[in-house]
Amino acid sequence: MTSIASPAPDTQSVEIAPRWFKLAIALVLAALADWLFYGERVGISVVVFAIALVLGSLLANFAALSRSRAALGAVVIVAGLVPAVEEVNAASLVILILALGIALIVTIDPAPVRLGERAAALLDLFLVGPFRFFRDAPRAFHLPALASGLVVWLVPALLGTIFICLFVAANPVLEKWIQLFNPGEVASQVSVGRTLFWIVAMALVWPFIHLWRRAMVASSPDPDGPDAQTAARSSGIALLGAPTILRSLILFNLLFAVQTALDAAYLWGNATLPADVTYASYAHRGAYPLIATALLAAGFVLVAMRPGGPAEKSSVIRWLVYLWVAQNVMMVASSILRLDIYVQIYLLTYWRIAAFIWMMLVAIGLLLILARIALNRSNEWLIRANLITLTAVIYVSSLVNFASIIADYNVSHSREVSGKGVQMDTYYLSQLGPQALPAMEKAMQIQTVESHLVSRRDSLLDEHRRDMVSWRTWGFRSWRLQHYLDTQKNAATG
Repeated sequence: MTSIASPAPDTQSVEIAPRWFKLAIALVLAALADWLFYGERVGISVVVFAIALVLGSLLANFAALSRSRAALGAVVIVAGLVPAVEEVNAASLVILILALGIALIVTIDPAPVRLGERAAALLDLFLVGPFRFFRDAPRAFHLPALASGLVVWLVPALLGTIFICLFVAANPVLEKWIQLFNPGEVASQVSVGRTLFWIVAMALVWPFIHLWRRAMVASSPDPDGPDAQTAARSSGIALLGAPTILRSLILFNLLFAVQTALDAAYLWGNATLPADVTYASYAHRGAYPLIATALLAAGFVLVAMRPGGPAEKSSVIRWLVYLWVAQNVMMVASSILRLDIYVQIYLLTYWRIAAFIWMMLVAIGLLLILARIALNRSNEWLIRANLITLTAVIYVSSLVNFASIIADYNVSHSREVSGKGVQMDTYYLSQLGPQALPAMEKAMQIQTVESHLVSRRDSLLDEHRRDMVSWRTWGFRSWRLQHYLDTQKNAATG
């Protein structure tokens, strides 16, 4: 549907149907999204909406289809729909979104391009494409001046609103502040959340309805030359030009400063919270929403500070990015502290360890983005550095006995042993497998421990013996466990 995979700088919209007609299709799809998703649990509704999106895109851009690639695009879409039909979960949703994007690119642009250009096309489709809605929609009514103003102000306003919502979800103190502003009787008749839902829905479907084609040229013109400047003036204001990025960064830094100051006071400084806000609720609510905020911020920085982009040469924007990334790193550190406080109360699980590792990777990723900007490196360098980091973390994690660590921590920090926190979850201990046996032996020495822990310990011993019978199931970690068990048995009998 669009040759956005092409690396050429000149970009043109593919005008197959009138823009007002495309806007009407986007509006219908937003209404369908409201009916299917708003306030509802998702399931097969995701598949229904995906099919409707494909039909809407075909209706708006049928003349641009590559007939020779239509069958391939259909196969990609069907393959992407199958996991979502089976069950809608995080994996099937990602597969479906990627299938829609790949089918879009393959069907419209049959020209062979490199894999890296295809990946860049997908990033453009999913990260930049939705923001074009705020420029293109007013042009359907021939209001170029309004379109220019919308791009400059609505991009920071929209993202700023999303950040505020995430901060309020993460911070009960901010939630109390928001509740102080009573919008009154009139505003109560209007659902702000539903209005934002419609706007976001139209923006997300817009790249599939109003397509863009990058012109294929033999050589790239000077981005600062007169031809490029003339093209920029004739096509209107850039979607993420320097004015938009500058306004966004100023607003985002101010918003993040509020959250940073609150964390510095209440989380790190142990200041007294409002009477009806507990320290546990303040610590618990913010861990995951703040990580989502940091990821969204990282995506914006990557798009705004792309190599050769209009903002890369601005020293003011550069320092605002440095400040904003520093605040994001601080926010990730606060999320790690929040999760640590939560674990101290509710003990460890595999998912909570995974959350710790994920937060650490997000913090490293933010620092690598900072390094890429400061050292003037390419996005390829950034991807390579992140892949090396991810590989190293996975490799080290494969050598760590997480089951033993979780079991030992949960026993040592349970209410029966430490006198605080939650009671020992013997069922979860047994789910950790034989590597939890040393911790279970420790738990059995406690007088108040649950009696059925003995039967679960015996079941794990039987499982371990079965694993050690054949050399085919031998592992060094299992051998170390057997050595420990033999030592404990000899000490008990000797």
